[in-house]
Amino acid sequence: MTLKLEPLGDLAVVATLGSGIDAATLKSVLNFADAVAAARARGITDIVPAYATVTVFYDSAQFPDGQGGAYESVCRILEACSQRARSAPGALGAKLLEIPVLYGGEHGPDMEVVCEHCRIGADDVASLHSGADYMVHAIGFTPGFPYLGGLPDPLKTPRRDSPRARVPAGSVAIGGSQTGVYPIASPGGWQIIGRTPLALFRPREEPAALLKPGDRVRFRPMTAEEFDSWK
Repeated sequence: MTLKLEPLGDLAVVATLGSGIDAATLKSVLNFADAVAAARARGITDIVPAYATVTVFYDSAQFPDGQGGAYESVCRILEACSQRARSAPGALGAKLLEIPVLYGGEHGPDMEVVCEHCRIGADDVASLHSGADYMVHAIGFTPGFPYLGGLPDPLKTPRRDSPRARVPAGSVAIGGSQTGVYPIASPGGWQIIGRTPLALFRPREEPAALLKPGDRVRFRPMTAEEFDSWK
């Protein structure tokens, strides 16, 4: 595991541990994030793993002015954590979440676009999309939004030229080589192929987001009747 440290403003350090979107890189990212959390270093305020990086936020007032200041102090902590992370077994796929999806129709307004781009039918899109295993590589953009790797190559579709001002909560979409679910209503530029009634972000619960990096996802096709009766 290689480690590259760079400042992000004056209150964060970005630790880069790879360059790809793959399970091996994500394992290194999660091992490193776990090691930083386990260190419980005073002054570290937040740890954000995503793809091939871990961004570590800190309170500069908690670090002495000597020996290079807060940034250098945090870098030394992270370098020590990197050594511990190398020997950690780590665990990917701590949770498998099944997400029911009603594909196409009014809830999948971009299904036709995906079909035309991929040169397959709507049933094939739904079958391929629900037949794959996905891994959460990052949570972001909006609270609880999972960026999922593992999209079958035949479904890779460019994002929309013009993003929508409002995408309904639960919309399942494709953006390039990834797929994801919009947990809350928000703007968005991915191609929407369906919708789930499952709430992926529940602000009054703990944790609020159903998914975290390293979790796995499978999609399950559902009928319109099942969608309408979901509680």
